[in-house]
Amino acid sequence: MKKTLFDKIWDSHVVESIPNGPDILYIDKHLIHEVTSPQAFNELKERNIPVYRPEQIVATADHNTPTRDQHLPIKDLLSRKQLKELSENCKENNITLYGLGHPYNGIVHVMAPELGITQPGMTIVCGDSHTSTHGAFGTIAFGIGTSQVTQVFASQCLLVEKPKKLRVNVNGKLKNGVLPKDVILYIISKLGTNSGTGYFCEYAGNVFEEMSMEGRMTVCNMSIEMGARGGLIAPDQVTYDYVEGKEFAPKGADFDRLKAHWETLKTDADAEFHQEYIFHAEDIEPMITYGTNPGMGIKLTGAIPVDGTKSDAKALAYMDFKPGETLLDKTVNYIFIGSCTNSRIEDFRVAASYIKGKKKAKNVNALIVPGSRQVAEQIKAEGLQDIFEAAGFTLRQPGCSACLAMNDDKIPEGEYCVSTSNRNFEGRQGPGSRTILASPLTAAATAIAGKISDYTQTLN
Repeated sequence: MKKTLFDKIWDSHVVESIPNGPDILYIDKHLIHEVTSPQAFNELKERNIPVYRPEQIVATADHNTPTRDQHLPIKDLLSRKQLKELSENCKENNITLYGLGHPYNGIVHVMAPELGITQPGMTIVCGDSHTSTHGAFGTIAFGIGTSQVTQVFASQCLLVEKPKKLRVNVNGKLKNGVLPKDVILYIISKLGTNSGTGYFCEYAGNVFEEMSMEGRMTVCNMSIEMGARGGLIAPDQVTYDYVEGKEFAPKGADFDRLKAHWETLKTDADAEFHQEYIFHAEDIEPMITYGTNPGMGIKLTGAIPVDGTKSDAKALAYMDFKPGETLLDKTVNYIFIGSCTNSRIEDFRVAASYIKGKKKAKNVNALIVPGSRQVAEQIKAEGLQDIFEAAGFTLRQPGCSACLAMNDDKIPEGEYCVSTSNRNFEGRQGPGSRTILASPLTAAATAIAGKISDYTQTLN
């Protein structure tokens, strides 16, 4: 029987299938952070249940950590309490923790791949919806709720229904200035935010094959924004080259043995999907959002649709936009380059290449937040920090930062922010803030112009 990539990984991890019910799925890696783990640890204590396989769990501090003065005591009481609980719980249960100040600290979906913790063929879960990021390596990775975090702590397994299978194909040659973020925003704008509900999505076609691992992670990260349980891309030589040599990746003969297995992780010819879509790369341009969900996206030079719904009307009222309006020349006072979507070294290289030799507009507050301590060190070592600072950008320490405003990095009420994050919900970046999702290149160009502009005309 012909199998999809998803089937091959899922089926090899099923401990038991319950007749007419869910599967018991073995989980290879469990990633945790300070926000969604305390309740699960407390339940274990109350029921006197030990953590079953602590060596399969990796913890980091990221969501509401400060991005300034991380060497000082945390001022926010809730943040301080959560980080203290994470540290105590990890110590009590022999779980590896990369807390603030550790060289490996960073956003959970940035630091795990860059350390080689994420490897093809795995099942990976985390109490965070954007766990889908790790699917870029050819893994089944998805977010779970607190009760499911407890399940994995107690058994290293999860009781879960097997999703249906969806494939999105994109072939052709991308235009100059079109980044992976634009590709996924385009797909979501065409399919909608509930098109993936009940599915796991495989991305296929030469466009994804030609992407770097950073680009693939950006795409898979936002699979959840079209409602999918997760997204994945078949591993190939790009994947193997990225993983090899990483701190916790297999070495020598072990790597060669695993690579031989990874090379089998491809969808068989003629394997069937429950749903399939085809897009052409030539149709994709730099994208921006105009509403309050990631599916409300248009081309940078496009106009807001005039045939919207009542929900569109509510979103436009919140954003203070009008049907038929173009966003070109719209003044923007804030930009944010960061988040688990776009805070890897490639994202900052792209931004710096555009910014170099320029100055940000006087009206703009430009925030640069690396996704990990290792990315921060790369920014410095490659001279990108000098470029950002010379242009007037503010460089912060690693963390989720202004993606979800759980710390001091908030966008003021009524202000627009061109953001490389993944969600533009009402108040996502701070109460009353207005988020416009875009690629790192679009965010950088907006910071220089002080407004949304068609920068593609000036690209080399």
